[in-house]
Amino acid sequence: TQENMAHRVAIVGAGVSGLASIKCCLEEGLEPTCFERSDDLGGLWRFTEHVEEGRASLYKSVVSNSCKEMSCYSDFPFPEDYPNYVPNSQFLEYLKMYANRFNLLKCIRFKTKVCSITKCPDFTVSGQWEVVTLCEGTHKSAIFDAVMVCTGFLTNPYLPLDSFPGINAFKGQYFHSRQYKHPDIFKDKRVLVIGMGNSGTDIAVEASHLAKKVFLSTTGGAWVISRVFDSGYPWDMVFMTRFQNMLRNSLPTPIVTWLIARKMDNRFSHANYGLIPEDRTQLKEFVLNDELPGRIITGKVFIRPSIKEVKENSVIFNNTPKEEPIDIIVFATGYTFAFPFLDESVVKVEDGQASLYKYIFPAHLQKPTLAVIGLVKPLGSMVPTGETQARWAVRVLKGVNKLPPPSVMIQEVNARKENKPGWFGLCYCKALQSDYITYIDELLTYINAKPNLFSMFLTDPRLALTVFFGPCSPYQFRLTGPGKWKGARNAIMTQWDRTFKVTKSRNVQESPSAFESLLKLFSFLALLVAVFLIFL
Repeated sequence: TQENMAHRVAIVGAGVSGLASIKCCLEEGLEPTCFERSDDLGGLWRFTEHVEEGRASLYKSVVSNSCKEMSCYSDFPFPEDYPNYVPNSQFLEYLKMYANRFNLLKCIRFKTKVCSITKCPDFTVSGQWEVVTLCEGTHKSAIFDAVMVCTGFLTNPYLPLDSFPGINAFKGQYFHSRQYKHPDIFKDKRVLVIGMGNSGTDIAVEASHLAKKVFLSTTGGAWVISRVFDSGYPWDMVFMTRFQNMLRNSLPTPIVTWLIARKMDNRFSHANYGLIPEDRTQLKEFVLNDELPGRIITGKVFIRPSIKEVKENSVIFNNTPKEEPIDIIVFATGYTFAFPFLDESVVKVEDGQASLYKYIFPAHLQKPTLAVIGLVKPLGSMVPTGETQARWAVRVLKGVNKLPPPSVMIQEVNARKENKPGWFGLCYCKALQSDYITYIDELLTYINAKPNLFSMFLTDPRLALTVFFGPCSPYQFRLTGPGKWKGARNAIMTQWDRTFKVTKSRNVQESPSAFESLLKLFSFLALLVAVFLIFL
């Protein structure tokens, strides 16, 4: 109802999700005020030489792991002259272009720290929040009808020193990966990187160009893939299609796991390189690195198991009696997330997860006027994921969409926390991980913006085929419903042109053979038959 509708919305953080939340609020006629503790927007994507308290910190060479066609906002493509995988400096430029294009800066209060967010005394009736902020040494308090928390989950470095016996006796240098900025510190040193996520692998590879010797320690291994996938295409434009997603979710989990393993081993044998995951029944996040196999095969990086003991100037690994001299240890052991400005009665973090319905709304609140945006790990880009979360969340805050009763939401949250493996599709190893396309489609359904492939095939078959068999790019999320973008169809049909505009920098005369032409014709006919069988 109109009287229950939120008008003034406080947004915490001006990163990727915060900017999308501001835009969604403006589109729905709400009044957003975004509080950003630093002096610029961009959040995680803003590189600084110093480490800032309360947020993750980039190193200079960070490049996006999702290509530009799959990691843009759904109604704002990257400039076509940007590389397919965007360096952090250009990603920040893109975010600033987005903020300027939609006039978002007017809503952001920079250098303003959120100290506390508490329920108003009449919360059960009004659903309002008191937000206390600190700016230039002055505390201010204001009342808001709703709150959107967009600080992400990369908050506090996870440094489990107790797990490494002898670390206190180590005479070399050790630090968490968030303190790493440039590889110069590794010159002529013997380096150990602990943790084989994306950051740990990147740091090990960078160190190997300057260091005397580099070890990469992993407990469980990981699937390592290149950004360049089949036939030179970006990996996510090949892997993230509705057709493939439907196949994966229709097959028994053991078969899907086996197929994924075969695909991952196409480039090189993970077993022969000491990288193969110990638990292959549950899918961990892929490690994206274009150089690691080459650094291993040329003796620049050595893969080792977990650490048994740290000594003054060396390390002993499990199952290897030899001591390895070490000068620097980098703990790429990840982060923990927390909401220090929220009371635990609002959002409680336990075992690396929070009780959030659809990863967004606290399930137990009497009034659904607080949303957490970006606290999910999809097997896809966070930009369109956070944006889609914001589109639905804002409509809930406004009162247009309704949530189920708290008992229903709590039941679903508890079931997700148990993370029981299913019989079909991919099985994820962590409760915060989700199936990208399935999750996005679920949120789009709530706002009546999910593309209807059947009706589309009747009215625009070329677009339907591209949407189903082609990359599930964010433009698909703007084809219909609230927030429909008139440029969505053209963006979908020209996505491959933008992909190869940057790489095809030399004109090449291509003359397809008769066999290739015939093969393309048969492939097209096969697609038509497949679509007919699917919709039959």
